[in-house]
Amino acid sequence: MPDEMSFNLEAARIKSIPDDAFYIPDFITEDEERYLVQKITSAPIPRWTHLSHRRLQTWPSALTKSNALISSPLPLWLVSPIITRFDELGIFADAPHGRPNHVLINEYTPGRGIMPHEDGAAYYPLVATVSLGGSIVLDIYPKRDYREDGNEDKGNDKGEGKPRLQPQFRILQERRSLLVTRKNMYTDFLHGIADTEKDEKLGPEGICNWDLLRERNSYASGCYQRETRTSLTYRDVLKVVKLGNTMKFLAGR
Repeated sequence: MPDEMSFNLEAARIKSIPDDAFYIPDFITEDEERYLVQKITSAPIPRWTHLSHRRLQTWPSALTKSNALISSPLPLWLVSPIITRFDELGIFADAPHGRPNHVLINEYTPGRGIMPHEDGAAYYPLVATVSLGGSIVLDIYPKRDYREDGNEDKGNDKGEGKPRLQPQFRILQERRSLLVTRKNMYTDFLHGIADTEKDEKLGPEGICNWDLLRERNSYASGCYQRETRTSLTYRDVLKVVKLGNTMKFLAGR
């Protein structure tokens, strides 16, 4: 881990957010970012799933209908350096499998986002997201307020529709950064990305991790013109089954 990243996770805590959220601005180097982008963009076409607003990859595979993961190792390029650094920081130390076993890769072009949503009960309540290529603002909504306001009828998890409720928290995720959310931030809040080509109202009063950013001067104008961003979302799927057991189950149906 580069010297500038050699600190404990507590130093990265976003203090204005309920338990728990952490932000590390330089989690990977520029060379590592280029390598990861190259591996993602050179993946075979069948690896990509195309939705109306974005495309994505799922590693090592998508979950089954029963929200189980078929046991299979992640490719080495998704393990080192990222999961190696998770281990050094103890991020997944309390998770059932001790480290993430599933990675969702989303590509967001300018103007495209995703409606507020939750990750759900299939995963241990901890999410670690690495951003590549561009910065973006993540909007955080209290789950109860969002649903009581009738926003669930305004869109879906494919990024369609627009919520009426204003986010309670906004986190600026810079390229090469790591964002970790867990505990109440996982169970009691929804997160989404606005469909916009420009993130605005950027500053210490509107961005809750402002004091942790690497390049605050880059956002001094209060806005940021989006570029294509790729996110790597690491999670621990609770239910893991071996392929042989899965085939036996299907054969008996």
